[in-house]
Amino acid sequence: MKRKSILFSGVGKAEYVEQDMLPMEEESVKVRMEYTVVSAGTERANIMGMPNAGGNKFPKQLGYCGVGIVEETGSLVTKVKKGDRVLVYHGKHTSHNIVSQDKVTLVEDDNIDSREAAFVIIASMGLGGVRKLELEIGESAMVMGLGLLGIFAVQFLRQSGAMPLIVADLNPERRKLALELGADYAFDPSDEDFVEKVKAVTKGKGVNACVEVTGVSAAMSQALDCAAYMGRISLLGCTRVSDCGVDYYRKVHRPGVKLIGAHNLVRPKVESYPHHWTHQDDCKAILDMITMGRIKVLPIISRIVSPEKCPEIYTELCTSKDFPLGTVFDWRNI
Repeated sequence: MKRKSILFSGVGKAEYVEQDMLPMEEESVKVRMEYTVVSAGTERANIMGMPNAGGNKFPKQLGYCGVGIVEETGSLVTKVKKGDRVLVYHGKHTSHNIVSQDKVTLVEDDNIDSREAAFVIIASMGLGGVRKLELEIGESAMVMGLGLLGIFAVQFLRQSGAMPLIVADLNPERRKLALELGADYAFDPSDEDFVEKVKAVTKGKGVNACVEVTGVSAAMSQALDCAAYMGRISLLGCTRVSDCGVDYYRKVHRPGVKLIGAHNLVRPKVESYPHHWTHQDDCKAILDMITMGRIKVLPIISRIVSPEKCPEIYTELCTSKDFPLGTVFDWRNI
């Protein structure tokens, strides 16, 4: 049996291809995908062959965030059954993903739109970065960078009691969206008085907690300039190239600022504990938040496209400074 897939065949080049179906094993789950979401930062780094993203080793396949319907299960699978709707973690942009049962999470609420469910895995990464800040109600917080991770981090910080909640991004439309989703202040980090603006709305103290999601070392330096005494910065974005010197004594050591690595793979594997939840538990919590109307997903979706358009989508990803925020591939009729 064949499947349709998106393949990164070279630097800046994506192709829509036909592949053999992967073999089923005893703990495998075959999922007919409905939607997969483009993770712009990670996928740009990979298709451009950037350092710390596999370099120029091609071909590559990505697409770790999606939702679909179980078509088949291996003999030892107990978590899900045929016909269940599931999230697929570390799958691919493909019509059919075959993954082990520990990579799927059941979507129990039939009222959740699959377009919303498709974003839950990437949202869980934002939640993991927020949890590690150990935010107290009433502490100030800031999100640097309003890609998908940052937009979700804004909503989770709002739920966690951040006050004031500040966002920073070069894109005015993303700043506007963040304000609609719960931010109190939205600033352009390219403004000469950016740090002064942040200090002003935090009564001169700076921010207690910051989620840095740009992956740009210059933004990391700005986050340090905005940090309060004994502040915490969660490094959620992947800073693949370090090209900006930081005075660690003045900006980190002397003010007692904590830099917290928040890569999604740094999680407990089996059992959650305070501020450190498993991937599965975070996904279930986000699904419940969607059910309860605590977070919003649909306003984040910019476009839903056929995977056949992947060459032009990824050309845009490689060349545009304002790639649409929520780009979703629709596999339902493939």
